[in-house]
Amino acid sequence: MKVGVFSCKPYDKAMLESANSDGHLSYTFIEEPLTPLTAIACHDFDAVCIFVNDKVCGETVRALADAGVSHIALRCAGYNNVDVDEAKKLGLRVSRVPAYSPHTVAEHALALILTLNRKTHKAYNRVKEGNFDIQGLQGFTLHGKTVGIVGTGRIGQAVARILSGFGCTLLCYDPMPAQSVKALGASYTDLQTLLSTSHIITLHCPLNEGSYHLINEETIAQMRDGVMLINTSRGGLVNTQAVIKGLKSKKIGYLGLDVYEMESELFFRDHSLEIIQDDEFERLASFHNVLITGHQGFFTQEAMQEIAAVTVANIRMPGENNDNFLAP
Repeated sequence: MKVGVFSCKPYDKAMLESANSDGHLSYTFIEEPLTPLTAIACHDFDAVCIFVNDKVCGETVRALADAGVSHIALRCAGYNNVDVDEAKKLGLRVSRVPAYSPHTVAEHALALILTLNRKTHKAYNRVKEGNFDIQGLQGFTLHGKTVGIVGTGRIGQAVARILSGFGCTLLCYDPMPAQSVKALGASYTDLQTLLSTSHIITLHCPLNEGSYHLINEETIAQMRDGVMLINTSRGGLVNTQAVIKGLKSKKIGYLGLDVYEMESELFFRDHSLEIIQDDEFERLASFHNVLITGHQGFFTQEAMQEIAAVTVANIRMPGENNDNFLAP
């Protein structure tokens, strides 16, 4: 089978080639993202392999179908960037990797929490310059704090287990409560109670019509003063302008992001020699109490190996991996 791999980085190539050791798949590695324009050139491919910021709208899906592509294989869990209904209508298979190493993203969420709180990134820079003054580096004790977990799927459950070990009080919001989370002593509640009670709020829910801009001016107003907000899920969960207002008013005391609403124009590329044109991102990055990483929560050796193995299996044996398929 011939597979076009879009938004491909050297680490993607290495892992996908390793997972295809028998050479059953023939890859063409493409650094550019999949868009309606690049989809037109997919006539040589039986399948395309895509990532989180490829733009697989209806126009792209139709172009793929016209080119003879029969399978859209996501090497990630989220699929909000794919018009699944159009793919179903045209008979294109759509697969994803729904359950790769949830601990990986959960641990990154915790890294953001601890770094923002104890300001280790600032301390590192000070000590490198010979400055051992700890003024301004004071944090708070995580033990005993109330943490609100929005979404208790596999990643949210992993976050709950970690924070339970820190001695935190856990409040959760999810329409489908997990018994394993309840067993930790966590309590499920409504969103308003979670927002108003939690010292830390961490987002682990999918992006869809119901969750788009879940964090907005209204929901921020319900939060405790000085709340810590963490998002390692999808950028569209957070209204960027509302969060900037929340930071300026000090309603939000700490903000940790591994995802960003307009990240497709920025993330996974080197812009260090450019003038970044996104004024909202630049304003976010200017706050001393904001920590942004470039969507690297998934990026561990173990997770990458699993993502590659499942993606290759989805393409090679679609009939044997039905739980991973969204269409047709």
